[in-house]
Amino acid sequence: MRLRAIAPALAVAALAAAVPATADAAVSTQARIELPAGFLPEGITTVTGGSAFFAGSMVDGRIVTGDVRTGALRTLTPGTTGRALRGMAYDPRTRLLWAVGTQGSQGIVLAVDSRSGAVRWSHLIAGAAFVNDLTITPGAVWVTDSGVDRLTRVALQGGLPVGEPTFLPLTGAWPTAGDLRANGIRSLVDGSLLLDHSSAGGLWRVDPATGVTTAVPIKGGSLTGGDGLELAGNTAFVVRGNDNYSVSVLTLGYGAGRSVTATWRRTVTDPGLDVPSTTSRAGKYLFTINARFGVADPTSASYWITRLPATT
Repeated sequence: MRLRAIAPALAVAALAAAVPATADAAVSTQARIELPAGFLPEGITTVTGGSAFFAGSMVDGRIVTGDVRTGALRTLTPGTTGRALRGMAYDPRTRLLWAVGTQGSQGIVLAVDSRSGAVRWSHLIAGAAFVNDLTITPGAVWVTDSGVDRLTRVALQGGLPVGEPTFLPLTGAWPTAGDLRANGIRSLVDGSLLLDHSSAGGLWRVDPATGVTTAVPIKGGSLTGGDGLELAGNTAFVVRGNDNYSVSVLTLGYGAGRSVTATWRRTVTDPGLDVPSTTSRAGKYLFTINARFGVADPTSASYWITRLPATT
């Protein structure tokens, strides 16, 4: 385990730090944003109300930041040997950029200063197989592992990590078959967690207190596969790069007994998509990573972000 303590001054410094580009991203944005050759991206996150974005590399854990209006790009955090980053999330309370992935053969969670790129906190996850995505709630960071049927919880106090991470086993109706299982994750307005399942498909609601998981009924269509997951109000956007290069759009509803339902709305696609993995909303658009899994020479291949309409 490698653990770095956050200096007491970070809380003040983080709140005072500025992230690039705070103009309304809906005004004018790039339809395609080029990433460095050989970058092997997987995760992306944007700054709410702004035009800044962050993307991570599966080659060396490098993090780049840019502006969706101009496509301008710079390295925020240099790469590290043996590190691969996947899911990313930005916390506006502290302006920390959270990222998850792999360090060598172990899972890792990082909290990065979104201005300087310095790693303020990191923790290796015991017993991890394929740490994949994360979401931030008022009191915790929740992390999925596609190879282990559990969630990792990093407790937060004032937006800063406290104590050791804990684990929440996924029980109930959660499907345990398949090589890749829990993938995208987001928090719902009722406090529960929403997951997609890369092997079984569908959407799944998790009680964060117990880990009991229930299937979310989907009306008007089915949802196979599923990678990244994004929410905007009661609209869910599910990235599908394994069987259909597209983003599925569903409307969520809440019923009696804290039940959750989903209604199929439409599929959004674009000729520029090439094995999309994750997406993040900025203004009226979704900015979608093309992971290009299976490309002939990933170390020299081109990679890019595709803009899609965030139709709800």
